[in-house]
Amino acid sequence: MMFGYSDEWWALLFVPVVLWVPFGPFVMGAMGVWCARRPGRWPRLGSVLLPLVPVAVSAIAVVLPTDTWDEPTHGEDVLGYFLVYVLGITVLPWVLGYGITRVVRRVRARRGRGHGPDRGEG
Repeated sequence: MMFGYSDEWWALLFVPVVLWVPFGPFVMGAMGVWCARRPGRWPRLGSVLLPLVPVAVSAIAVVLPTDTWDEPTHGEDVLGYFLVYVLGITVLPWVLGYGITRVVRRVRARRGRGHGPDRGEG
């Protein structure tokens, strides 16, 4: 029995959802960096499985109330959830971490091969 009611055990599923909002972008950015530094199947699988619980639970909370499907703003709510919570908090930080790491590694590799004025050219 939680909070005085016996049927509110499912509220524990919202703890990862609430924590994902402030910490999710940092975690996904770190996962993107990890995937860029260590290519392979396991880092990418981890970056998909890690946000699975908070994103799936919140998606169910947005889509499941079927009595609101007839409201004209329900489609906009689902679209807004997808844009902010899925793309903005989860996907975009991963892409930024992955992309920035790959660019930095490429630039460092070029400098290490001897290109540029600091390596005796020019």
